[in-house]
Amino acid sequence: MEMQLPPHEGDELSVVDMHTGGEPLRIIHSGYPEVKGDSVLSKRRYVLENLDHLRRVLMFEPRGHYDMYGALVVDSELLEADLGVLFMHNEGYSTMCGHAVIALGRFAVDYKLVKEPQSPETQDSLTCFSTDVTVSLEKFGDVTVDISYGGAFYAFVDAKRFGLDVTTSRTRDLVDAATAVTNAVKSQVKLHHPTSDDLAFLYGTILTDGKDDYSSDPTANMCVFAEAQVDRSPTGSGVTARVALQYHRGLIQLNQTRTFQSGATGSQFTGRAVEETKCGDFKAVVVEVSGRAFYTGVSRFVQEPEDKLTHGFLLK
Repeated sequence: MEMQLPPHEGDELSVVDMHTGGEPLRIIHSGYPEVKGDSVLSKRRYVLENLDHLRRVLMFEPRGHYDMYGALVVDSELLEADLGVLFMHNEGYSTMCGHAVIALGRFAVDYKLVKEPQSPETQDSLTCFSTDVTVSLEKFGDVTVDISYGGAFYAFVDAKRFGLDVTTSRTRDLVDAATAVTNAVKSQVKLHHPTSDDLAFLYGTILTDGKDDYSSDPTANMCVFAEAQVDRSPTGSGVTARVALQYHRGLIQLNQTRTFQSGATGSQFTGRAVEETKCGDFKAVVVEVSGRAFYTGVSRFVQEPEDKLTHGFLLK
């Protein structure tokens, strides 16, 4: 017998929960209001200005947690696209998310959102923005970072610069170091995106094990993004940005597959550069990233008017 929720007032929000390499994805399936806008970026602005309370309801406690990640399927302005997606997290709305795209590939096929299912393969044009950028950190002094774009801008730095190891050091220490880098880059480096000012912001910092030369062995990293949120996976958009960076430095060649490992969970993605291209005035490469996603549950969420915590909260 199907279990029913007791009578309540208000609309229900139905979600499907998945994870890719340990990183959660909460896909909003039904109950979300209409999102207005003639493009995905304008829809992103609309939800930020008009529906952000629902992000907090679904991402924050008591329904979510500090490191929850979400996706809302919307219509795309691109005729060749089956769907568009808005990504959300503890701070707001990101512009690209690789682990979510991998999960959404499976979800879209299973829930018949695509006309002609194909292999779960995602292509993006990835740009190396700037290498060897020096920023000043109050606690750590001058630190040299690389900045690369993979649907979002990331700063990359070897964790050993802080005396840390991405696979064995305390998560709190890694978060503190990465957050310090993010804050420094945001305040000291002006980012530019060739097609949209909405995309010209640093999304996070990725600490690596420094093993950027091509090897058949996995190379590990940990991504800290948004409001000090830790990615449990190798980070899909981060892997694509890291592949672009390695290709730019001549450390890998076209069609050389590398394995990237999460320092947090040990889960793995593979990535490779398959084609050179341009993104505005920047040199770029088309990158393929692959991983596996799994379902974890289906939920129906409600809001009761007497519940003073219904709008969500976070403990930091």
